[in-house]
Amino acid sequence: MSEHYFTASPAGPAEEREHSFVIRGTRHTVTTASGVFSADRLDKGTQVLLDRVPDPPESGLLLDLGCGWGPIALALADAAPGATVLAADVNERAVDLAARNATAAGHANIHAAEATALAAELKGSGAYVDLIWSNPPVRIGKAALHEMLLTWLGLLSDDGEAWLVVSRNLGADSLMKWLAAQGHDVERATSSKGFRVLRVGRPDMRAA
Repeated sequence: MSEHYFTASPAGPAEEREHSFVIRGTRHTVTTASGVFSADRLDKGTQVLLDRVPDPPESGLLLDLGCGWGPIALALADAAPGATVLAADVNERAVDLAARNATAAGHANIHAAEATALAAELKGSGAYVDLIWSNPPVRIGKAALHEMLLTWLGLLSDDGEAWLVVSRNLGADSLMKWLAAQGHDVERATSSKGFRVLRVGRPDMRAA
């Protein structure tokens, strides 16, 4: 099987291209590339998430987890120019594109970074995230997905919440049950086009 978009360093050439997409009501001209998730379209799950989430807070620390080329980060920055928006991904090509697309959109409040390093930085500084929007990479497998979610959901502030979009056919309902078993306040906020949008509160117990 060829490498996936969640490969840290895609081996193939970037093959960059330019697209114009309407992202949560705002048109953006963006650069995408091969080796990055949904390089030629605004993914359906991401569209469902952005269509269904409530507006983010006007300030605070907001996170696009698994940012790809950055559509969710752009939507967060459009809606909350006074907030700090973090765009995190394991794919270095995605991080670069998200940063470049933020600059092209004039959003100096978006900071794109490699996910593992960013999580370590936040933990080290004692910073917590007020909001996560994510179309998580469920195809990495349950063990890796669960590890990723435990890490980042453990970084939610006391009043913070995460909004996740997951395909019904790729285990959205079982993921919801697993999150509840981990002590999270979780609910299915809505469903659309075969996707579930889950609202997740911080865990009842902070990870050590």
